Amino acid sequence: MAYRDGQRLPLDEGGGAGPVLRLSVNPRARRLSVRIDARAGEAVVIAPSERGLAQAVAFARTKGVWISERLATRPPGRPLEPGQVISLKGRPVRLEATPGAGAARLVEDGTVIRSGGEGEAYARRVENLLKRLARDVLVERTEHHLRALGQGPVKVSIADTRSRWGSCSPHNRTIRYSWRVVMAPPPVIDYLAAHEVGHLVHADHSPAYWAVVERLVGDHRPLRRWLRDHGAALHAVGR
Repeated sequence: MAYRDGQRLPLDEGGGAGPVLRLSVNPRARRLSVRIDARAGEAVVIAPSERGLAQAVAFARTKGVWISERLATRPPGRPLEPGQVISLKGRPVRLEATPGAGAARLVEDGTVIRSGGEGEAYARRVENLLKRLARDVLVERTEHHLRALGQGPVKVSIADTRSRWGSCSPHNRTIRYSWRVVMAPPPVIDYLAAHEVGHLVHADHSPAYWAVVERLVGDHRPLRRWLRDHGAALHAVGR
């Protein structure tokens, strides 16, 4: 059977209900791999080319128990609504409502986000604020690391990616970040910026690439581990 990039199919070869595999081709991948997209509730099967997808699917199906267990333990969704406590740069922030339709704003020494609107309108205002705050800090840290490597400017965009924290396109000098990383502690935010800027020097994940990241932020392993351990909880916010 021929598989294609972006295709979805059941984990169970018999086609029954259950976990879904999403196939992804990444030319920079050095091996077959499987990762959990907690937000979408899917397992992402990654291969360097479409020709490798069949082998990657077979590999993923040998990991069926692990995939099912990981998806079953996903954190429940946490809507952006008054009364919720979320994290902002690693610190707890309480969401509060205010009368009217005013934009969300950070108040009380950064411990409260207050916004007008109700329901989806309230959530949209809070998310827009978080995206603005994410842009501010990520642009600043991106420019810092660009200067450290003697690199020229890049175009930075902020999105709500389903699983990846960031991506870099060296050929057109663009870097894209997930706004959700603004909820992480500052060293993790800084690491993500260094990770993507490092791809301007090496477009792979070779030892030479990781040496660049280490030059920028020191020992990156605890920061990578933090994202791996807490990423699903960040993706649950706003769902």
